[in-house]
Amino acid sequence: MSLTLDSVDSSATSSRPRTYQVRTYGCQMNVHDSERMAGLLEAAGLVSLADAGDAPVRDGHGEPVPDVVVFNTCAVRENADNKLYGNLGMLAHIKETNPGMQIAVGGCLAQKDRDNIQKRAPWVDVVFGTHNVGALPVLLERARHNADAQMEILESLDVFPSTLPTRRDAVYSGWVSISVGCNNTCTFCIVPSLRGKERDRRPGEILAEIQALVDDGAIEVTLLGQNVNSYGVEFGDRLAFGKLLRACGGIKGLERVRFTSPHPAAFTDDVIAAMAETPNVMPQLHMPLQSGSDKVLKDMRRSYRSAKFLGILEKVREKMPDAAISTDIIVGFPGETEEDFQATLDVVEKSRFATAFTFQYSKRPGTPAADLPDQLPKEVVQERFLRLTALQDRIAAEENARQVGRTVEVMVTAQSGRKAAETHRLSGRAQDQRLVHFSVPEGATAPRPGDVVTVTITGAAAFHLVADPSPADYRLRRTRAGDAWDLAQAESCGAPAPGAGTSAGGRQAVSLGMPALPVRSA
Repeated sequence: MSLTLDSVDSSATSSRPRTYQVRTYGCQMNVHDSERMAGLLEAAGLVSLADAGDAPVRDGHGEPVPDVVVFNTCAVRENADNKLYGNLGMLAHIKETNPGMQIAVGGCLAQKDRDNIQKRAPWVDVVFGTHNVGALPVLLERARHNADAQMEILESLDVFPSTLPTRRDAVYSGWVSISVGCNNTCTFCIVPSLRGKERDRRPGEILAEIQALVDDGAIEVTLLGQNVNSYGVEFGDRLAFGKLLRACGGIKGLERVRFTSPHPAAFTDDVIAAMAETPNVMPQLHMPLQSGSDKVLKDMRRSYRSAKFLGILEKVREKMPDAAISTDIIVGFPGETEEDFQATLDVVEKSRFATAFTFQYSKRPGTPAADLPDQLPKEVVQERFLRLTALQDRIAAEENARQVGRTVEVMVTAQSGRKAAETHRLSGRAQDQRLVHFSVPEGATAPRPGDVVTVTITGAAAFHLVADPSPADYRLRRTRAGDAWDLAQAESCGAPAPGAGTSAGGRQAVSLGMPALPVRSA
């Protein structure tokens, strides 16, 4: 990668604020942490690269380069390691040519690899872990002042992330962390050793943060936890999560409540009742299966079996017939036989998932599964993976086809589909979280991100729905969230342009928002 410098000198860099960019890999917890990192950097006087206008440093493709790049990493899969070190390698020459630039690495991979990061990439300035996100600005300043790399990895949480400053990716929706850490011991997962034991926030703190988001214009929140439905274990209330969902129903102006990810073993009937009886809790559930084989589930130390899993889905659909259910599945766990894999296919067929995030097993050093015998050949895992995705693609297409003719409420998002320029459609999410691409009838008012439209579904594919309504079938409800989006656009000198593909507030270069998902996720 080549670098072009537009006459960078000490006077030029000292006369402008330093810029930053956060690049996020992994799960929703990482996305939430990245919003905190961005908030901390802005509180320290840095400016998002997206908001800074022109930049004196550009890469070989003419793209602006920030003064500070922060990688918020994932350690769940092997390709996360490769992606990080590949990106660090590409930045090495830029940093060599621009000594004032700083690179920081945080998140789960930093917690795991520690000083190995600086051994493999000695040009990295700061390494920090999952438990001390709040130390990022101090570590950057210390590295700059001392001209020496800084590493700080804590073994336990020092400050709950949600108490830190934040810069949200979308003004119309927000993440709210209700717990951190995990008390389970799944043999394939390295997260508990990196995030620590579960710690729960008090309900009053959570509800106060949700109220603050709503006061700021948000109409949707997603509650986050490594095992979100085990919330309350730390303070001894096994019914706490259902109570929290019901309490969310009392927050005026909060229209949509979601949560991720629950654990089947801890999923209780009171939570299903709370979902069904609380109007703003959406008819959508992400329930990780991992495997349909009871033998494999036992080897994974997943403390449920396929019959319990299917029983939960049956109860959910009895209370919420139109609920869309998604899942996670791992193919090729050590010792998985063809019979075991067929059991997974059987459960998938019965479950009728709207979406499945499917993964090929990835051997992760430090996990018990890495030392299990009977690690499967890559070609066997790949062949099974293709069979599973083909099955799920068919089911998803069939389930989406059933939505044609239904009238749905869609909350408009700032992101549009890849073919938006050709189709002239905007995008949003239905209450059940299905992705809907819709057109605005000629002469009708276009919505803003955060507004809600009511449309009739006219077409379907495996991974999205389509609505091309007539004027009589199109209804627009302008919301406080749309007002907040307009205000954020005005404050950032952007012009409201629904569907233009920028993120809320025009802050498109801060690499936050939903992480990249597999192709076969709707």
